[in-house]
Amino acid sequence: MNEDIRLMKGNEAIAHAAVRYGVDGYFGYPITPQSEVLETLEALMPWETTGMVVLQAESEISSINMVYGGAATGKAVMTSSSSPGVSLMQEGISYLAASELPALIVNVMRGGPGLGTIHPSQSDYFQATKGGGHGDYHLIVLAPSSVQEMADFVGLGFDLAFKYRTPAMILADGVVGQMMEKVVLPEQRQRRTAEEIRTQCPWALTGKTADRKRNVVTSLELDSAIMEKNNERFQRTYKEIEANEVRYQGYHLDDAEYLIVAFGSMARICLKAVEEARKAGVKIGLLRPITLWPFPYEAICKASENAKGILVAELNAGQMIEDVRLAVHDNVPVEHFGRMGGIVPNPAEVLGAFTDKFGVKFNDQTN
Repeated sequence: MNEDIRLMKGNEAIAHAAVRYGVDGYFGYPITPQSEVLETLEALMPWETTGMVVLQAESEISSINMVYGGAATGKAVMTSSSSPGVSLMQEGISYLAASELPALIVNVMRGGPGLGTIHPSQSDYFQATKGGGHGDYHLIVLAPSSVQEMADFVGLGFDLAFKYRTPAMILADGVVGQMMEKVVLPEQRQRRTAEEIRTQCPWALTGKTADRKRNVVTSLELDSAIMEKNNERFQRTYKEIEANEVRYQGYHLDDAEYLIVAFGSMARICLKAVEEARKAGVKIGLLRPITLWPFPYEAICKASENAKGILVAELNAGQMIEDVRLAVHDNVPVEHFGRMGGIVPNPAEVLGAFTDKFGVKFNDQTN
């Protein structure tokens, strides 16, 4: 079978993958730097080919509540936005988590706080991984570093969301959303029939059944004892996800004397820095978390056992570094390198941080 290979932006890949996954509905609102998701879906017109609903809502609040309604019926539904837009969605995301509903949220991050800048950032790490809304909940958070992963994580995000009945998020930065690369698009899946939804999602709202009973989907529970049991059930689900769904990639970890931990576009930049460092005789390794939640604590701990120092590289003021510090032993120094305001560093700046923070010297092979 011939592969369907295209050249496209990361945002465009999200849209194409959504159609090919067999998504039932997309509800969103335009905001830079992710507007191409909605624009591409509108151009593809999947309502004429697969029956997928594509709707531009009047706001981010409306779009997440449309997702809430669609998810309650067992449909595969999603939305996308960027940082301040996702902030507006937090209440609805919390409702989805409390109602144990699968859905996919895409956040192509821009700088903040506030309206900030339309340029790339990774400053929504806390919002995504710590449960930006209220209550004790988690999202499954996937962090792509390529256009290919933008496409691949649509299917993966939905598969995990339905497996565990919990929302999943693709947390991309503006670099990955806007850059163009070759991508192999997935094969077309058929949308599930009503009977398949009833069989696979017995909890879903499908109207009155033959025995006149109804399922009820709600995030509200007035009995404290029952609400505690609900939360205990959520926590058991989260522990199961932590046990089974941690994903990461390692580069040159076996002999690394220093370690970089980075995700998204920063991981790409840092991989080049690692290659340049090794040309200069400095053994640096890279660990890239793919799931930001569940976080690869054990993998980072193991990779850092013989490390002289760890550099956490992010496009923010220092957020993931808190989880990295929890993962490693106290005797291993952990330092942060970050740029803000939409400035994207180059590999030489990353290596410069090793000199500044750990006193590492490189010869003239690095540039």
